[in-house]
Amino acid sequence: MKQDRMGANQYSRLGLKDLFDLRRADTATLHKTWFAFFLTFFVWFNMAPLATTIAKTSGLTLEELKLLAVFNVALAAPGRFMMAGLTDRFGPRRTLAVIMVSMSAPCLMFAFAGSYGQMLVSRLLLGLAGTGLVAGIHMTSLWFRPRDIGFVQGVEAGLGNWGSSIAAMLLPVAALNVFGSWRLAVAVSGAVMLAYGVYFWFAVSDGPNGEIRRKPVKRRAIEVSTWGDLVMALVWTAPVTGVLALLVWRANGMGYMSGAAAAPAYALIGAAVLYQMLRIVRLNLPMLRKGVPERDRYRFADVGALCLCYIATFGAEVAVISMLPAFFEYGFSLTPQLAGLFGAGFAFLNIFSRALGGYITGRMPAKRGTMLVYLAGVAVSFSLMGLITPEWSVTSVLLVTLVSALFVTGGCGITYAIVPLIKRRMTGRISGYVGAYGNVGAVVFLVAYTFLDESQFFYLIGAAALSAFLFCLFFMKEPSGAFSKEYQLYCAGPQAAEGGRGRAEERGRLLRTGPPEA
Repeated sequence: MKQDRMGANQYSRLGLKDLFDLRRADTATLHKTWFAFFLTFFVWFNMAPLATTIAKTSGLTLEELKLLAVFNVALAAPGRFMMAGLTDRFGPRRTLAVIMVSMSAPCLMFAFAGSYGQMLVSRLLLGLAGTGLVAGIHMTSLWFRPRDIGFVQGVEAGLGNWGSSIAAMLLPVAALNVFGSWRLAVAVSGAVMLAYGVYFWFAVSDGPNGEIRRKPVKRRAIEVSTWGDLVMALVWTAPVTGVLALLVWRANGMGYMSGAAAAPAYALIGAAVLYQMLRIVRLNLPMLRKGVPERDRYRFADVGALCLCYIATFGAEVAVISMLPAFFEYGFSLTPQLAGLFGAGFAFLNIFSRALGGYITGRMPAKRGTMLVYLAGVAVSFSLMGLITPEWSVTSVLLVTLVSALFVTGGCGITYAIVPLIKRRMTGRISGYVGAYGNVGAVVFLVAYTFLDESQFFYLIGAAALSAFLFCLFFMKEPSGAFSKEYQLYCAGPQAAEGGRGRAEERGRLLRTGPPEA
């Protein structure tokens, strides 16, 4: 009976009021999933709002704080890439629960670290907490039909990204006014995530039937459609793990890693990149020689375009969130609590603007055009942030920051609203590439930040957004035809049942197994 009610809900367009109907299995799962994502981001960014407090109590320099910020995001890039395969294979429920439980360990390690080296290692491992988005996106794609995915994923990711914003608001107050210790505040956040991870394992299922996802062949590489796409896949795969070489280079340059240790690290990173490329070649050579059917083709250039979009949006968001509280505190002489509150404003817009971006994309036929508008907004708004000087009023700075956040977080929602339209069967893999590139961008931005002042840092992000705009303008094609058969069935609504037993059986099959592959 539960499945029948679920099926009836599928025929009407999901509205805002439906998000508050917890009797619906899909919306109940949505709320449980966004809160899991929220906790992973809360823990992932539990250092940024406490950075100045940690520096004062631990004797760290500004350069050491910047390096901690780089370490904090480094593993998220290859981690999201890896997590895409795991969520395809094991399902988002198990994957997200394991992320929460396992990441509580490095969180506690950081809370009670006795040396700067232990802080670096724990923050490096905590970068894997940033992989929860991939599992969350996959979960919503299993529970909601395509025409609602943009809106739903905007809500899920928007509320989930609130984790960094709420952390910036609460942790300085908790550390300085409640617990009297930043270590205890960080430890409590890890303990809460651990408990919820155990709950999440038993509280949700992968789709209405529990196992609605197709269990793919054990392929650990992405499939491509043409020989040209194979070359592009190799080029776009290299930076996912190769970006770690920047981390090694910077740590070596700052004296925190010796040359003797850096050499094998470079070799290991190079071997990992080569291994990933070989897997792509081994999987695709036989299929390309045989010929990929027309109905099974997609353009890898579109995947690359979305990767660049996510660098300019989510990559910028992660990088800015990592430095904004300290920017407000040092640049405008604010207290840690007030600086954290103002810094939280950047991510706080996620629930509104990311959901809005997904909603607009789901309703607008020109999805590429919507993306271009937002990328232009990111480029212009960060150029304005580059003009900020200490003479500006805090109100003016906050206003420009919020405008930038509006475009950045909205662009994130648009990007992931388009991801499932590229190739539904490989949503997990494509999501992994796009998500990984968001963190590739964050690493590049934060490594550059160790050399730049704040104005140059903001100009760099604006230039990256302009580059993504130009790439999408010339190389990205408008997604079309994806889910067209499913749209016809769903748009027909319950009245389609009057059209005959065959149509009714087909709708039931779609609810059980998912729509035809695009």
